[in-house]
This record gives sequence, structure tokens and C-alpha cells, in this order.
Amino acid sequence: MISLENDLLLRALLREPTPRTPVWIMRQAGRYLPEYKKTREKAGSFLNLAKNPDLATEVSLQPLERFNLDAAIVFSDILTIPDAMGLGLHFVEGEGPCFERPLRDEKSIYGLAPPDPSKELRYVIDTIRQLRKALKNRLPLIGFSGSPFTLACYQIEGRGGSDFQLVKKMLYERPKLLDVLLEVNTKSVIDYLNAQIMAGADAVMIFDTWGGILSQECYIKFSLKYIERILGGLIPSLDGRKVPKTVFSKGGAVWLDLLSKSGADAIGIDWQLDIGLARKVVNERVALQGNLDPSVLFGSPELVKSEVGKVLESYGNGSGHVFNLGHGVSQHTPPENVEILVEAVRDKSPSFH
Repeated sequence: MISLENDLLLRALLREPTPRTPVWIMRQAGRYLPEYKKTREKAGSFLNLAKNPDLATEVSLQPLERFNLDAAIVFSDILTIPDAMGLGLHFVEGEGPCFERPLRDEKSIYGLAPPDPSKELRYVIDTIRQLRKALKNRLPLIGFSGSPFTLACYQIEGRGGSDFQLVKKMLYERPKLLDVLLEVNTKSVIDYLNAQIMAGADAVMIFDTWGGILSQECYIKFSLKYIERILGGLIPSLDGRKVPKTVFSKGGAVWLDLLSKSGADAIGIDWQLDIGLARKVVNERVALQGNLDPSVLFGSPELVKSEVGKVLESYGNGSGHVFNLGHGVSQHTPPENVEILVEAVRDKSPSFH
């Protein structure tokens, strides 16, 4: 078994005792860091950066040089799978990700095949291998993917931030066609995450970013069902160590009980739900990750420390908590406030263990 100098994250995700609460930040490598901006400028575009293993490794490591974080996460994007399917991913200034060839009819969806992680997604796998080597077993490395339904939202709409009219129209009028797409996405995510684990990811995370737009009935049928399939299809352990699996469903607080029985080891929650209440709902079945409002990081140092304390106090004593934001860090966040957050977790959390 490969031993890590700091394995707090893995132990917390598996609800094992830890001397303090581990902390990492969603989007911890990103536009709020001046060093990231320089590397991004050197790359020429976001996609060039993400598809260059040397540069992607560089930006993945940047926040670890600044902050006492307890995990690295591979610099990538949830849209790598649709891009590898040949849908023509590009980024439009002011709009975000767009696809040239969205999937809206039988011909395009029935002709779809899962990409081969060793070929079309090789750049992500190579980045993970480089990161594992660069980390020198200091910290755990997190791999990730979008959920099948979240990927389908982008694949069908052709862009993000929409009202999801096309997705919901297909869901209600042609549910079997949507199921075909979700089946392909599910196989793709299983293959992709397993390849990440084999390349060196110590834990994996599924981002169900748009699951919260659904009714409960539709969430169970078109999102949760496929997430459960993925969780059941992932490599459970490697080199004698279990590989923890986390699911983050934005707006998914109403399905927390269902998610806690999905087969995940941990559930990420957004800032809209009190983490103490969430702990009562999951009843120690899973660990919890979260859930400071990212906007707190625009406040004073005193406010950041106070709000960190509130989250820790709400979760209470014992293991099974990974401190994080309730969503990704904003690009306008002052880096010094991220440092204050990390140090506040390290200073305040031992008393809860």
C-alpha cells in the first residue's frame, strides 16, 4: 500500500477518525489566482491549458504552493467527455461553454459512442500521472467527472446557463431517447473515472451540477439512477486502499436522504442547507463535504473566520466532515481570504475531534 504523508481527506471521506477537519476548495486552481492567469495567458485559451498535461499539472499545483490544503484536484473540466465525443466544444466570451453540434435527434444520439480514455481523453490521464509523480505522495489527488444528466444538459442545450427548455422537452416528450443518451454518458463516466483511478486519483467526485432543476420523480429516473450505476461500477479499492467516492448535487438538499443511500461515501452540499441538519438526515451513513457560502470570501478576515467557525460548530464533534465551499470559488475572490479560510479550519477544527 502506498502511504501518503497527509491522508486526512481520505480518512474523513470514509468517516474514520482524524485529528482535525481536512479542507480543500472547489475550483481551488483558477482565475482568482494571479499565477493561474499568467499560465492561462501562456496557454492562449482555457482548452489549450486543460489539454496540455504540463500546464494543467502546473496550475493544479499552484494553490498547494500558496495554501495549506489537504488535497489536490486535477485541473480539468466536466465537459471533457462531450468534447471527446466530437461535439465541438468552444468557449464564448461572456457566454461560457458552447457546442457546435448539440444532440437533439435520434440520428445524433443513436450514433454516439463512449470515448476511449486512453485515446480521446489521454491528456487528462497524463495530467493525473504527472500530478501523482509531482505530489510525491504528500497529499491525496482527486479526480472527477460530470454526472450523466449534467453532461446531457450541455449536450442537448449546446451551452450552459440556459433555461433547459430543450432538455425538459426531450425528458417529457421523448424520455426513451434521453435514456439512450444517459446510458452512453454513464458508460463514459465509468470508463473515465476508472481510468483516472488507475492513473493515480486517490478519490473521485461526481458533479451533478444541474440535477437540481428536476422534480423529485425526474431526479430519481434521470439523474440518481445513473449516478448509482456509476458508483456501483467504479473500482472500489486500489493497492490495498479504498477509493472514496463523493457526489455533489447542486440544489440537491431535498434528495439528501436518497443520495446518502446511493452508494457514495460522501455527499457534497451547497450553502443553502445547514450542515448540522444535513448530518441528522444522513444519519452517519456518509461523510459530508461543505458548505461555506463562497460569497463569504468577499468579506473581512474576521467575517471569514467567524463563518468558518459556524460551519464547524453546526457539523459538531466527530469525524466525517470535509470542509469546502458550497460551490466553486469565485474568480473575483481575494486569494488572501482563501488563506484565512484554510488557516481558520486548521486552527478551529481540532477542538471538534
